[in-house]
Amino acid sequence: MTAEILSPDAEEAQLQEQPAPACVMTFNASEPSGAGGIAGDVATIAAMGAHALPVVCSIVMRDTAEVFDHHAIDADVIAEQARSILEDVTIAAWKVGFLGSTEGVSTVAEILSDYPDVPLVAYMPNLSWVEEDAQQAYLDAFRELVLPQTEVLVGSHQTLTDFLLPDWDGERPASPRELAVAAGEHGTRFVLVTSVLIQSSKTPDQYMDNVLASPQGAITGEKFERFDVSFVGAGDTLAAALASLLASGAELHAAVGEALAFLDQALDAGFRPGMGNVVPDRFFWALPPGEDEDEDGAPDEAADTGTPPKSPRHIH
Repeated sequence: MTAEILSPDAEEAQLQEQPAPACVMTFNASEPSGAGGIAGDVATIAAMGAHALPVVCSIVMRDTAEVFDHHAIDADVIAEQARSILEDVTIAAWKVGFLGSTEGVSTVAEILSDYPDVPLVAYMPNLSWVEEDAQQAYLDAFRELVLPQTEVLVGSHQTLTDFLLPDWDGERPASPRELAVAAGEHGTRFVLVTSVLIQSSKTPDQYMDNVLASPQGAITGEKFERFDVSFVGAGDTLAAALASLLASGAELHAAVGEALAFLDQALDAGFRPGMGNVVPDRFFWALPPGEDEDEDGAPDEAADTGTPPKSPRHIH
């Protein structure tokens, strides 16, 4: 039997019939560890079945343990990167990470404002490594220009508290609802708060909560067992996964649950490429089965050790 040879016109017609994946534009920093930033976003978006349109806003010098320095990209260069592809490709969602400078924030916010119907997932990383005055100016600009356009603001409980409620002095930690109220005052519809410590007399510090909240209260969330290792790139992974799911048409409640499950599995399969922190494995589902698993990923009954099978890259 011979393979059917298609004419160029027929091949083009076949390609045109195949639906394109949803496109997500991500504004973020480029950093050489590949753990977070643009590289992490591209890997996550691809793993979620969408197509990434990456716009570099800063160059960050770092390894898997710490950040050493960064250089912001000129605002005109940021704008040219984005505008060039936006004239050609229709996008279905935005993801915003570290934008490098107040000028970068202003430029990205102006681009976002031209597409008000496209959902925006904004991630606020820990910026303690940025010089204090520059950090404060950046956060002020982000509050004023990006939050009013944000559908979901993602960040750890401590980072979002420092960002949204810098004068918080309550005896108890701020609740996800209180963070959502503070974000809502700037126009943000929802917050996805991660790493909320769950206090329990039986299992102290063993579980962390992750909560989607609006100013009206908590909406949904997932509790995960606390890992004994430190990760780099987890927040970027969650935000990019959520943006990809929204781009594909998922409803927010379901998208948050799926994005959190994806993050949990990516962290569980995380690997340590260097001497620093662990990197999430966004392609955990593509790993070969472990020694105690069959080809379908199920445990081998003949090798019942009483413990769950682990991927070849497991770090805990």
